[in-house]
Amino acid sequence: MTGSRAEGAAAASGPTGTPHRAAPAQRHGGPTVLRIVLGTQLRRLREASGVTREEAGDAIRASHAKISRVELGRVAQKERDVADLLTLYGVTDPEERAEYLELARRVGTPGWWQKYSDVMPSWLETILGLEEAASVIRSYQVQFVPGLLQTADYARAVCSLGEARGSVREIERKVELRLRRQQLLTRPEAPKLWFVVDEAALRRPMGGSLTMRTQLRRLIEVAQLPHVTLQIAPFGAGGLAAAGGPITILRFDEPDLPDIVYLEQLTSALYLDKRADVENYMMVMDQVSAAASGTESSVRFLEELLDSYY
Repeated sequence: MTGSRAEGAAAASGPTGTPHRAAPAQRHGGPTVLRIVLGTQLRRLREASGVTREEAGDAIRASHAKISRVELGRVAQKERDVADLLTLYGVTDPEERAEYLELARRVGTPGWWQKYSDVMPSWLETILGLEEAASVIRSYQVQFVPGLLQTADYARAVCSLGEARGSVREIERKVELRLRRQQLLTRPEAPKLWFVVDEAALRRPMGGSLTMRTQLRRLIEVAQLPHVTLQIAPFGAGGLAAAGGPITILRFDEPDLPDIVYLEQLTSALYLDKRADVENYMMVMDQVSAAASGTESSVRFLEELLDSYY
């Protein structure tokens, strides 16, 4: 990920100036989020103890670059390495060490998405883990219906694009992954979801008329959920600040996780968490939301559009 994980998060310290104990594991925190939380905690301990990255790397038989990746949560932290770093940082209390080591053990637990590693690009794993822990997800989509709202047939049509050489099995596995991801919408304590969908995405007949009719019904149904806000950005709104591409912004209750902007590209993705970047994209998202139709008007638009697909 780009940016510093510390940016946007207050420095945690106790009465004596020493870092707090490891943050409790999140209720919905999978390995991706726990990696970031543990990495942030380890960075704070290192800085409080006055240890350099080079010295920390020597302690675990690694380079300072490896320590940087560990502290950013880009790689899983091994329990043995965490134990050695805690010793180096002067963390000797058995109860406190146990909390960190338990976090390290949980980091090694595979996420549900690992079973789809045969069809899932590596850059997608991070967003799946972040979605699991987010309290708010805001998304603006230009070309397609948001993946979290796609029906099976619509998802199949999208996954088939550019997959001339892909087998039917691979496409079906991708559809299965997308549908499994949607369990986020109906789980207990689901995050608040706020979608803005460009009219162009709804005018593009993916999979044919029947597929589009089913998809539009699905959007109308989802718009009724109390934790979901769905807006349509009509052509009449004119140019939009985010016309360059789709944007997703994730917010978390966990204080060690800053807001993160996710920008998906054709064969990769960008994850931005520097405060300036996030604030810029949040401003753009607010402008897009203000230009889009309200929920009631958006539902009426979907109902009218539904009649045009025969």
